[in-house]
Amino acid sequence: MKATILNLAIAASLGSTAIAQPHRHGHQVYHQKRDNAIHEKRDVVTTYVPATVTQYMLGSQVVSPEDAQAGLDKGLYVVIGETTPSFSSPPAPAPTSTSSKEDGIFIEKVTTSSSSSSSSSSSTPPPSTTTSTTSSTPTPEPTKSSYPVSSGAKGIDADFPDGEIDCTSFPSDYGAVALDYLGMGGWSGLQYTPNFSLKDLAISFIETGTTSPAGQTGFYSYACPDGYVKSQWPSAQGSTGQSIGGLYCNSQGKLELTRGDVSKKLCEQGIPGITIKNKMGSGTSVCRTDYPGTENMVIPIDVTAGGSFQLANVASDNYYVWQGKATTLQYYVNKKGVNAEDGCRWTCASDPLGCGNWAPINIGVGQDSSGTTYLSIFPNSAVSTAKLDFDIDISGDSSIECYYHVGEGFAGGSSSGCTTGIPQGGSVTITFSE
Repeated sequence: MKATILNLAIAASLGSTAIAQPHRHGHQVYHQKRDNAIHEKRDVVTTYVPATVTQYMLGSQVVSPEDAQAGLDKGLYVVIGETTPSFSSPPAPAPTSTSSKEDGIFIEKVTTSSSSSSSSSSSTPPPSTTTSTTSSTPTPEPTKSSYPVSSGAKGIDADFPDGEIDCTSFPSDYGAVALDYLGMGGWSGLQYTPNFSLKDLAISFIETGTTSPAGQTGFYSYACPDGYVKSQWPSAQGSTGQSIGGLYCNSQGKLELTRGDVSKKLCEQGIPGITIKNKMGSGTSVCRTDYPGTENMVIPIDVTAGGSFQLANVASDNYYVWQGKATTLQYYVNKKGVNAEDGCRWTCASDPLGCGNWAPINIGVGQDSSGTTYLSIFPNSAVSTAKLDFDIDISGDSSIECYYHVGEGFAGGSSSGCTTGIPQGGSVTITFSE
């Protein structure tokens, strides 16, 4: 049964007022970052609040989240894109500032792709780094994760043997973390491109795999350990805005590096300095979007009770650049008791409208060109009405108070979230507590 393309459009909002982004109706819809954020001046205590509004489009018709989910469960729809939003980077404010400031927001705009005679479902369900740090950057606490660095003889710091490993073999010996629970042979995302040539500047035909691959040509994306991000994606990206990531499976059935001129390793450590601590008596999960790639929220941190975990951060200008624009990382925070295997997927069985893509809270993070990291907590109100059942507090070298408390909401009484700045070399702890 051929699935219908279900488009996922994203618009930005300031406070409670949604600012709809223009889009053209077509076969597919993808995300485009705007060069300049939309600002609104208000005389309020300064906080930097990101928020997103999501809309499902089937051709020119709006589809409700409930109908979209029903269609996905029945295999009638394939979803195009939710991309990691880009940060605007306002100066880090003083915690007591009361002057009029411009809101810093996530902003996205959608574009459409044109259908071709050979078009198929270029699907990306549904929101990463070459970074450098200075000697003043603190060493993060060891990660205590159920998804450890590979214990193979080669390890995460070994160069990947370009063009030697079969596409049917997952490269865990080189630091990649197999996500077996997704049923795709350990891969976090599969984007088959049978018509792709290394000479192509853009990729026009993409078919997203949903089962274990049998060596089809295309791009095979993968997860890295906590605190790390993948280092491989092709310079050629989707011709209509799709992000593509991972190793390339060539016509000989061998895996090739896609950024071998930049890095010969599969994973690189993100910018240290952000640690999650779980002080609860139960675990939860935090799931990053696979970006660039299928953009599904499947990159897991299994936040077990009492543990400490690194949250990956990237230098946005030096990591994946989308159509000339810097990008950031986005995480989904599930309720307590939801482990990574259940919660780090599009739909989770334990709470279909409250975890996975419908998780109650998002975290966004990225470092700008000045070295300041912007760390945001905001509700996933675009698609979810679920409420997080534990507190989130940010402490350490942060410029302004930012938290979420059950029954209270976000810092400053906001319902839309909060953003804080972290200076270069600084560190913060994100504490989960009951």
